Amino acid sequence: MVAKTSHNDGKYMLEVRGLTMQYGQRVIQKNLNFHVLPGEVFIIMGGSGCGKSTLLHHLIGLHRPVAGEILLAGQSLWAQDDEQRAKLLRQIGFLYQKAGLWSSMTLAENIALPLREYTDYSDDEVRELCELKLALVGLAGFGHYYPAELSGGMQKRAGLARAIALDPKMLFFDEPSAGLDPTSAARLDDLILELRDSLEATIVVVTHELASIYEIADRAIFLDAENKTISAIGKPDELRRTCENPRVREFLTRAGKFKGF
Repeated sequence: MVAKTSHNDGKYMLEVRGLTMQYGQRVIQKNLNFHVLPGEVFIIMGGSGCGKSTLLHHLIGLHRPVAGEILLAGQSLWAQDDEQRAKLLRQIGFLYQKAGLWSSMTLAENIALPLREYTDYSDDEVRELCELKLALVGLAGFGHYYPAELSGGMQKRAGLARAIALDPKMLFFDEPSAGLDPTSAARLDDLILELRDSLEATIVVVTHELASIYEIADRAIFLDAENKTISAIGKPDELRRTCENPRVREFLTRAGKFKGF
């Protein structure tokens, strides 16, 4: 099968066209259209139950959309055969909300998994790369630790070390600050920006944490639980000041309550 390419010729790292998501007869979101630029930190925000994590799962290939198209670096994700799609998805890294580490493995063994599965590195090279990835997230010397021996913030960083094992072009985060105290959450935000710069990666983050949104976002979209589509897109500071949609303003200022949050 010949992969489709975007008319933008890779101008966007991620492009979503007319995406509809639903479970059975229940529509989660419909007609979503947006793009993410290379090197951008892009936030998917909205109230609980609006479909943020569901959208993320579509973007990383876990769910096939009912309608619409998802393009990674100009290539249509679902126009590929299984082998080509798997190769395309190896260009992305994903940090689960709860880190997603194998509890029976050390941190080094967790990071080594994708390296041993998808590369031809020698044992010594794998060991060196594991040490490097841990150092990049501030966990140098922790390779022999098991996940249960770490704090929540350290587990998140270890999960991130595994997510960057294959030097992905894009990193996806699902509520990275969930369960963290404010100090640990702020440190993780700083780390996300550092990795964006050092890896020259594009970042997509699902979050409802205002501190993170204002600290790291270049642009954001707001998924509206009532209208079941995107209500706003732009820089969070500008949306807070100028967006006419009351649910967006309430979300970005936490003034009042609205359905779905």
